[in-house]
Amino acid sequence: MTAVLFDMDGVLVNSEDYWVDFEREELFPAAVPDENVDLAETSGMNFREIYDYLEAEYGTALSREEFVRRFNEAAEEIYTERAEALDGLHDLLAELDDRGVPTALVSSSPHDWIGMVLEEFDLEGSFDRVISADDIDAASKPAPDVFEYAADEIGAPADACIVVEDSANGIEAAARAGTCVIAYRIAAHGDIDRSPADQIVDSPAELRERVLELADRE
Repeated sequence: MTAVLFDMDGVLVNSEDYWVDFEREELFPAAVPDENVDLAETSGMNFREIYDYLEAEYGTALSREEFVRRFNEAAEEIYTERAEALDGLHDLLAELDDRGVPTALVSSSPHDWIGMVLEEFDLEGSFDRVISADDIDAASKPAPDVFEYAADEIGAPADACIVVEDSANGIEAAARAGTCVIAYRIAAHGDIDRSPADQIVDSPAELRERVLELADRE
């Protein structure tokens, strides 16, 4: 059985553009003011693990509580006021449903953020499974754990799952899990390493075409 696992930020919604601006212009200068951190180092990670990473690698000028507070405030603004859904998303999910292909939303974001997206963009009930990295006690992306867990939850072997990801860490995680990886290229991530992906797409129309093509092939 084929299944399609969608990352949320940068794929289902164009929030990654705003997250990158927030981290580059506000959060990282406050958290690690003496360092020039490449955002690709933390892209795709759970925001709590971003703090752990920054603290371990650079030392941070913010407390964990302040770091989390700023992230939560940004999330509400981004998801309810700024982000937009992927063009044709509802039609794509309907087509996959018509083909009997199960789908899952798989994100490093916590469930309350995911809930905001599902409500804001009328996606409640659109996925067979909604999975947060918070659901498992394991390493965040680029570790493969969350995609291995998602495949098990949806009842398909990992090598029969198609994963749509945009970040370097997410692409690597999906590849390490043994899935078929479609890398969705977005401007926010620039020239990251997408070589672990099986295919690279550049637009919502191309993304839809590849997902349906691979789902039918499987």
